[in-house]
Amino acid sequence: MPLLNKIRAHSRSDRSPLQSRSTPPSPDTPWGAARLALTAFFAVDGFLFAAWVVRIPDVRSQVNASHSALGLALLCVSAGAVATMPLVGRLCLRYGSRPVTVGSLALLGVAVPLPAHAHTVAALGGVLLLFGAGYGAANVAMNSAAVDLVAELRRPVMPSFHAGYSLGGLLGAGIGGLLAGTLTTAWALGLSGLLGLAVTVAAGAVLLRSPAAPLVAPARPASTDSSPGAPKVRLLVLLLGFTALCCAYGEGAIADWATLHLTDDVHATAGTAAAGYAAYALAMTTGRVSGTWLSIRLGQTRVMLLGGLTAAAGMLLAALAPAVPLALAGFVLVGLGLANIFPLAIAQAGATGGPQGVALASTLGYAGMLVGPPVIGFLADAASLPLALTTVAAAATVAAFLPLTVRRR
Repeated sequence: MPLLNKIRAHSRSDRSPLQSRSTPPSPDTPWGAARLALTAFFAVDGFLFAAWVVRIPDVRSQVNASHSALGLALLCVSAGAVATMPLVGRLCLRYGSRPVTVGSLALLGVAVPLPAHAHTVAALGGVLLLFGAGYGAANVAMNSAAVDLVAELRRPVMPSFHAGYSLGGLLGAGIGGLLAGTLTTAWALGLSGLLGLAVTVAAGAVLLRSPAAPLVAPARPASTDSSPGAPKVRLLVLLLGFTALCCAYGEGAIADWATLHLTDDVHATAGTAAAGYAAYALAMTTGRVSGTWLSIRLGQTRVMLLGGLTAAAGMLLAALAPAVPLALAGFVLVGLGLANIFPLAIAQAGATGGPQGVALASTLGYAGMLVGPPVIGFLADAASLPLALTTVAAAATVAAFLPLTVRRR
């Protein structure tokens, strides 16, 4: 109880001065149109990534790659994203996050069809570098634009943007799965890219026409690299980045290992295992849709704390439960718990360090997504998959308490 009382004492400070000093703009303002346009960008980002993921087996057969060769080619997606993210933070500072968002999504839309035309592993790695660059650039630019819009709207709406990403991913995976036996890989990825470019043009026109609202009473003076407050700002951004890393560690681990755990350890059928992962994804989407309301009612720090603890409890249940229904319930709790930690951590990093803060926190978060699956694999070989999955619970617990440290500082 003392801990919760202390969190309640801080919950008011989770709302920035921008939220407390004026009334939120009404939905019919230009910022309402900008919010819809930016949500469309998040959705098409998730859609394009999912459209590529469901075609990985076909592309693997096309280039005749072994598991290890395919793994190296897929690593190029991560390499392109991580190499691009810091640069995009600087571009957002120089040209503005909205134009960079439009350009990044256009690059991603152009890059999506290219893997279908690669016929060697080396060529596949090259086009996936471009795909990763577009994906990484889009994530930094979109989140930077979203941080600015959160300040303009004076409401903690960041989770709603990430809900758009989750919904786009579910739609992309669903449509891609349904069309897998109907369209060739080239047609499927080509049409996905055209759809992405069409949405980019339409939503980009709205986003670029929408004026940015003037900010009043900024929460803190801007800190440059040479200012006295810069080291503290960087420390806070790093802490928030590690929060995102711990959350993304769990997301990556569950994406690659949840269905295998359900089939091999809990003895679920393949259909039940697939439904279990779908339930987890739907729970995460639901949690993000309600994230803004929860942040207003409870405060962002408390949402992250309770979310991390919920995810930790759910992961322990999912990993160690002997029965299928209990394991499925555990994965639903994990999805609900992790839903808002990443978007709120990125939002706070942007409010603290601007576009470069978003770039640094996003890079760390993306690293967590990369580290999770192989770490779980090594631990599963050394011990067992259920015990390896308990590290997700440990990471979620760390993600729950790091924001308290940020708030105190």
